[in-house]
Amino acid sequence: MLTTTISDFRKDIKKYLDNVTKNFETLIINRGKDNGVVIISLDEYNSLTATQHELSSRLNEKRLDSAIEKFNSGNSFEKKIFD
Repeated sequence: MLTTTISDFRKDIKKYLDNVTKNFETLIINRGKDNGVVIISLDEYNSLTATQHELSSRLNEKRLDSAIEKFNSGNSFEKKIFD
């Protein structure tokens, strides 16, 4: 996780954004007392929203928990996907 001030961010915006996108870093820009902004990559954002969607329904959450349980106990199987 990277942290900077708005002044330093302005001075080298490209470097900071490159770190966020290339290294999957999270950037926090402090803007004063108890005030700030978080910057994450688009891939990270999409991953978070997909996870939120999957866990938004109690039924989906139960299915995911069941699948993880089966995998961890060795009761899973591999399935080939054809093009």
